[in-house]
Amino acid sequence: MDKGTANTKNIELPVGFETVKEEDIQAREALTTARVKMLLKTSWFGTMATRLPLVNADAWLPTAATDGKYFYYNSKFINMLRPGEHIFLFGHEVLHNVYEHLGRSKQNKHNPQLANIAADYCVNRDLKTNRIGTFITTVPALYDPRYEGYSMEEVYDELYENADKIDIEDLVNQLLDEHLDEEGDGNGSGKPEEDANGNLVSKSKPKYTKEQKQEIRDQIKESLIQSASSAGAGEMPAGVKRIIKDLTEPKMPWQELLNMSIQSTQKGDYSFMARSKKGYFSDVALPGQTPEDTIDIALALDMSGSISDTIGKEMLSEVRGIMEQFTDFRVKVWCFDTKCYNYQEFTPQNIDEFETYAITGGGGTDFDANWKFMKENEIQPERFIMFTDGYPWDSWGDPDYCDTVFVIHGSEDIKPPFGNYAYYDETK
Repeated sequence: MDKGTANTKNIELPVGFETVKEEDIQAREALTTARVKMLLKTSWFGTMATRLPLVNADAWLPTAATDGKYFYYNSKFINMLRPGEHIFLFGHEVLHNVYEHLGRSKQNKHNPQLANIAADYCVNRDLKTNRIGTFITTVPALYDPRYEGYSMEEVYDELYENADKIDIEDLVNQLLDEHLDEEGDGNGSGKPEEDANGNLVSKSKPKYTKEQKQEIRDQIKESLIQSASSAGAGEMPAGVKRIIKDLTEPKMPWQELLNMSIQSTQKGDYSFMARSKKGYFSDVALPGQTPEDTIDIALALDMSGSISDTIGKEMLSEVRGIMEQFTDFRVKVWCFDTKCYNYQEFTPQNIDEFETYAITGGGGTDFDANWKFMKENEIQPERFIMFTDGYPWDSWGDPDYCDTVFVIHGSEDIKPPFGNYAYYDETK
């Protein structure tokens, strides 16, 4: 078939469904065979494709589509394609689900048409790069080597900037599939039903509630992790690997990690033995925590040169805000490079001086200096928090001495060998 004349948007749709339709039998066999080949050759794509039940959607769909739960297809369209192109098409739908293009587009308030085009450029590029099936040429498909390494958002921005020079309608006609619009809430209408032969058919476009959509997204993530554990890393596009890494190594905002780490040290009961500073200027004597239940943390600031005073001050401000949630606490603070200095201790009685703490330093970096200092001065806090660029001279310290939290101002490729960690983000 001539590529220029095979416009998939003009396929004539049948009216209603037949009990047995030769055209549909042929399409289902082709798709089933394609999935088996995917499982044998590219197990990750095959596993992700197999989790999507096949649904005939001749009544409303001109090409193919997915809502993350099913693989919808038009039998005429499927029968137009060659066997290797069926594999490519499955890969196309799998990546739309995994990359969550629709959700990202809506979040950024993109123009739907341009967003769909940008998404197809990225998906087709990744499939071509990873040699998943045969790139579809039976019908037009979007591909441009200029977008190598681009995210969907970056492709969208370039399309948007050049919209007046682009034939948008021509690009729309090169979309391989129908990008299902999730606008509005539904009640599960359009749900596939079994025909007389036990095959799934859909008479109308699917529509889900907000809760149902979230459930589908959660199922995709679960399937993504499970399939990745049994597949070779080389089978997955770089974008998929990044998503899996984010799912299996979640990044908690550093403020949230600090708050959670400090909150978790709280123990025990209250008494009037230690009066809270918050009650000094009121008629009410507020209870403080008993001495043995006082929140006790240590904070070390890596001032080896890569962390500015401004960043250090923000760290101190964040810690002060957290500590003031408690009636009684002790915060031991010092700076370090190759040694520790300017040690001070803060309690509710002098917390107002916390943010005027003098941050000094600028030498090399020896993380072990902190543990040496704590041991020599008999400091064993409930939680030790180190704010650092993540580049120790030698070791990261003593993992067995106390619970440790690292807040890293540096590359997210840096992973401490022990303790909890988060990355400092200047934009938040």
